[in-house]
Amino acid sequence: MTVKDQITKKLSEAFIPESLDVVDESHLHEGHAGHRPGGATHFRLYIVSKAFEGKSRIDRHRMINSLLAPELSGSVHALAIKAYAPGENKA
Repeated sequence: MTVKDQITKKLSEAFIPESLDVVDESHLHEGHAGHRPGGATHFRLYIVSKAFEGKSRIDRHRMINSLLAPELSGSVHALAIKAYAPGENKA
């Protein structure tokens, strides 16, 4: 299973999202800190879940970072997060 697949599976199981997109952006960071040949180091995720209702942006990020702690302390160097509750403005 790829790192992207692991992240997607964990987020899907924990937050039962209405929408989820995990994007490997490693190719955009070639030559930067944390980049390794083969990628799977830099990710951007967009997630919409009822689990985020009533939570601040910081709380949402903490929830996701806690869930993905093994990946973030291992192969993943950077994770950009856009986390919303259903119906929120995504602007």
